[in-house]
Amino acid sequence: MTDHRYLNGKRILVVDDEPDILDTIEELLPMCTVIKASSFEEAKTALEALPLDLAVLDIMGVDGYDLLALAKNRGVPSVMLTAKALSMTDVKKSYVDGASFYIPKEELPHIDAFLEEILEDIEAGKNPWGRWLKKMGGFCERTFGKKWQQKDPDFWNRLPFY
Repeated sequence: MTDHRYLNGKRILVVDDEPDILDTIEELLPMCTVIKASSFEEAKTALEALPLDLAVLDIMGVDGYDLLALAKNRGVPSVMLTAKALSMTDVKKSYVDGASFYIPKEELPHIDAFLEEILEDIEAGKNPWGRWLKKMGGFCERTFGKKWQQKDPDFWNRLPFY
């Protein structure tokens, strides 16, 4: 069980066009103040007006990559959360565009542990992507096949895994 030392009291913007996802994340993060947005406009307003510690952004339906750019400009670490856009192309785009992590919605029940580690890494000055392969490698192998990293070895070899 995660002790939530890094999540306690954090203000997290969660953006998704599916109300059940917003409610589920809020229930999974009772130690945080969760600001929910179901549209690009709501999320943009929150990003521009509120002090935030982290953003969890859906890719599809709410223009997640545009929101990622806004969050990055505000210095808000962001996690991409997706089901429909689940692809290695989107993992790479998320990394290149400045996301702190990429989580498939199938891993939603563990979002507190993911976010805890991301905030821990940020506080320690580490790149949160360093844990990505360890956390998500098995999922990617099941989803994309055993040789999923061989499709873009230059990219995968550059990531700061530890």
